[in-house]
Amino acid sequence: MTSSYRPDALIASDISAYLALHQNKSLLRFITCGSVDDGKSTLIGRLLYDSKMIFEDQLSALEADSRRVGTQGGEIDFALLVDGLAAEREQGITIDVAYRFFATEKRKFIVADTPGHEQYTRNMVTGASTADLAVILIDARKGVLTQTRRHSYLAHLIGIRHIVLAVNKMDLIGYDQAAFDAIVADYRAFADEIGIAEFTAIPLSGLKGDNIAASSDAMPWYSGPTLIEHLETVEVDTDADRTKPFRLPVQWVNRPNLDFRGFAGMISSGTVRPGDAVRILPSGRTTTVSRIVAFGGDREQAVAGESVTITLADEVDCSRGDVIAAADAPPQAADQFRATIVWMDPGELLPGRAYWLKLGTQTVSAVVREPEHTIDVNTLTKAPAKTLALNDIGVAEVATDRALVFEPYADSHDLGGFILIDKASNATVAAGMLDHALRRAQNVHWQAIEITREAHAAQKGQQPKLLWFTGLSGSGKSTIANLVEKRLHAMGKHSFLLDGDNIRHGLNRDLGFTDADRVENIRRVGEVARLMTDAGLIVLTAFISPFRAERELVRAMLPEGEFFEIFVDTPIELAEARDPKGLYRKARAGEIANFTGISSPYERPEKPEIRVDTTRETPEEAAERIVETIMGTWSPVI
Repeated sequence: MTSSYRPDALIASDISAYLALHQNKSLLRFITCGSVDDGKSTLIGRLLYDSKMIFEDQLSALEADSRRVGTQGGEIDFALLVDGLAAEREQGITIDVAYRFFATEKRKFIVADTPGHEQYTRNMVTGASTADLAVILIDARKGVLTQTRRHSYLAHLIGIRHIVLAVNKMDLIGYDQAAFDAIVADYRAFADEIGIAEFTAIPLSGLKGDNIAASSDAMPWYSGPTLIEHLETVEVDTDADRTKPFRLPVQWVNRPNLDFRGFAGMISSGTVRPGDAVRILPSGRTTTVSRIVAFGGDREQAVAGESVTITLADEVDCSRGDVIAAADAPPQAADQFRATIVWMDPGELLPGRAYWLKLGTQTVSAVVREPEHTIDVNTLTKAPAKTLALNDIGVAEVATDRALVFEPYADSHDLGGFILIDKASNATVAAGMLDHALRRAQNVHWQAIEITREAHAAQKGQQPKLLWFTGLSGSGKSTIANLVEKRLHAMGKHSFLLDGDNIRHGLNRDLGFTDADRVENIRRVGEVARLMTDAGLIVLTAFISPFRAERELVRAMLPEGEFFEIFVDTPIELAEARDPKGLYRKARAGEIANFTGISSPYERPEKPEIRVDTTRETPEEAAERIVETIMGTWSPVI
């Protein structure tokens, strides 16, 4: 086979000429997806082979690998061209997203081979996020499976409107037309339910090459296009974004010298020319475009998909994360939204926890509220939910700490699609699509108050502070916090102690002790404490507050220097020996669920402002030291 296979000779002889040949061809990005072992990697390998995109040395290596680790009995195993990870070859499945480029005489292609296993659905979402077309593979022996439905639903949800139903491995069922027709009918019923109006069904064999690049003699009953013919001719409206209003998310402020200040980024939609009136969002300031600077010099215009630097006629405030838009058709800005979320992390969503939300070049802190419902992609039913687990798809409200410039995902993938990032691990935990801003986000505004927090503090003659005592149950938090407040009171300071048990009798009486409820408990306490520091008070809180993310959320609510994390560090053996409320005994007996230190984790502070070692320091000594550190002076002994 090697002797008869010849890749494009121009690649080796004149790479510049080869690139020039393909420069003006249109580009189609597509993904292959479906269930495990439906033949996605084999199909892509065949596409690369049939389009002459494999060098002779690669083919020789492929033949050797096929004999050594292949699954085709010595024949070429095309999947090995794509399954590059050692773990993929060992297991015979795709784990990561593999991107491959190939070209035909009519078009260029970038294909993403996405995993079929449910565990790696999050990787499929990544590959689909930039695709124009999805090839949904089905094993002709198995028909439509749950993962087929899941990937189809996700592809449609993400906005892919061109679907190819590739019924693969037709050679293994004797190229049976009746079986093909039954699979197509089954898929059509599902497609109608989720809103896929059209799809193209092609019977093929990735291994044998049937209906890939050439029509199959084994299936004379099929008269439609081959897969490559369809990929070459499918109409992808690459000009659609250019007809929309102008949008440029600012990625970088280009300031090489004192005489130049430009704003760089990729135009997500529309067309811009020097002299155009633009609006900077979220500030709303208006100005005009002065220059369009790109590689090679100034431009008379730039369109969607191009990366440029533009300069503005006025010295307006504009930085990374802002959006420069057409002045007469700007996008919206809001801080509360309804969104569809695909959860991609093994750990569950914790409603109320703050995550980083990244949308285009904007990064804000965001809280996801308890989901309205999740969607079962197999039955399309909606079920109530309190959280989202791995691969769940749900609808929830999202609140951000400042206004986010956005458009509904249906109108703009660039300004409507986002990811959520865990603040502690920096892992991407979810992908989401903004549906619309909540009406209350447009109707609720900050009320200007003439008596400021500085005025309240000056009246009391003190600097507001939040002393956040954290530690295990029985560590002595409340005891030490109470002693600290007595000393502050004796010094004439205005303070207030918020105790965990007391708060749960009133404000948070509706919350339990699940991880999600603990997060909401601390969020509410943080909001109350912030309001009290606005009044000029020194606030003390005594809560287990087991998660670092929530303690950091509260820290971020206050001005720098006002939050003091005080870690009451008591070994669990000592805390359990004290057990003043008998809680550890009940937890050990299984009578209390989600008990911190026993059946629920406690995340120790990494860099607390103050650490109290209760094995070496009495509560009175600790209180004295805390007051001295906080106030910078010795307090009277009580």
